[in-house]
Amino acid sequence: MVQRLIEGLGSGTKNMLTQKRIITYLMHNHSSTIPDLAKDIDLSIPTVTKFVMELVEEGYIMNYGKQETSEGRPPNLYGLNPDSAYMVGVDIKASCLNIGLMNFTGDMVDVQMGVECRLYNTLESLEELTLHIRNFIDKHKTVKEKILQVGVNISGRVNPEEGYSFSMFNFEERPLAEILGEKIGIPVSIDNDTRAMAYGELLKGAVKGEKDIVFINISWGLGSAFIIDGKIYTGRSGFSGEFGHFSVFDNEIICRCGKKGCLETEVSGSALHRILCEKVKNGQSSILSKRILTGETSVTLEEIVDATNKEDILCIELVEEIGRKLGRYLAGLINLFNPELVVIGGTLALTEDYILQPIKTAIRKYSLNLVSKDSAVVLSKLQAKAGVIGACLLSRSKLFEW
Repeated sequence: MVQRLIEGLGSGTKNMLTQKRIITYLMHNHSSTIPDLAKDIDLSIPTVTKFVMELVEEGYIMNYGKQETSEGRPPNLYGLNPDSAYMVGVDIKASCLNIGLMNFTGDMVDVQMGVECRLYNTLESLEELTLHIRNFIDKHKTVKEKILQVGVNISGRVNPEEGYSFSMFNFEERPLAEILGEKIGIPVSIDNDTRAMAYGELLKGAVKGEKDIVFINISWGLGSAFIIDGKIYTGRSGFSGEFGHFSVFDNEIICRCGKKGCLETEVSGSALHRILCEKVKNGQSSILSKRILTGETSVTLEEIVDATNKEDILCIELVEEIGRKLGRYLAGLINLFNPELVVIGGTLALTEDYILQPIKTAIRKYSLNLVSKDSAVVLSKLQAKAGVIGACLLSRSKLFEW
């Protein structure tokens, strides 16, 4: 059944396009009567009835029962069948993987957070990544044949339409998505990790009807994503959102992009880690001092966040300074885009008010009041799960919307 759907999705026939419109509508509206569905997608009731009944027969749509109404005969509500299809999402982090399984209605069935895996830009790491994904899928043998697609998040420059990654695993002329699909045995799509997080917040997180949104991902690196009129903005080649590579500092710190002075060199998790280690080695005190000075095991960013939330004074000071610097340059994005909502996500967002309040203070100081006064600034609601949830949702949307 799923194989027929996968083959049909790429056919571009008029019937399949109509089915995709119906499925897309139900993805965003949960359920609908046939008359309401016909009105909203601008098709006749007989046409919509025909296609809905076909999708019911194939198992992708189900009858949710009668709609409650105070007058007349109650109509039937139709919605997606949650067990008819699944998506897998993979969120690659600096030192681990988050992998999840989502059903057709967008509910997470299983999530494995923090799967230990430090990936490097090598063929061996690519094999390790595919092994973890295959092992996760094999855990769900009962639904394996119903998985439509695997969505993989990668940081840096990613062209989601063509399936190329230019920051990681760019070893062949063929698209990375194609290579991964062959290795896993299921179609694969790839996208930038920050865009996936933003999309997760749009559909399942902090966004409550806003259409123009800036999402900031401050994790090991610094990235941004833009939602304009309710749609993810990717740019011409899929490379939009490289906020961390604004050249703003007169320093000699080499960024991972190879240039000096990037915003990311002083505003990111990697910057926090570097500065904390430098200050501890110069005599300042932290609850992580012993670990840093002995060097027995490397201190992780997650441990620094945990120390901050345990009121480690040095960590708090450093997080607040990063928040002030981020807010200053985020004010420029607000002046430029005039968004309704700014969402702060990523690992450092888990320090909550320690980073959020300095960001807000700096935005008030450096942005134009008339521009920023209607821009709410909030923390990610999905937190650490934003990437894996967004990967699943993006994967589903690419099949039916793009």
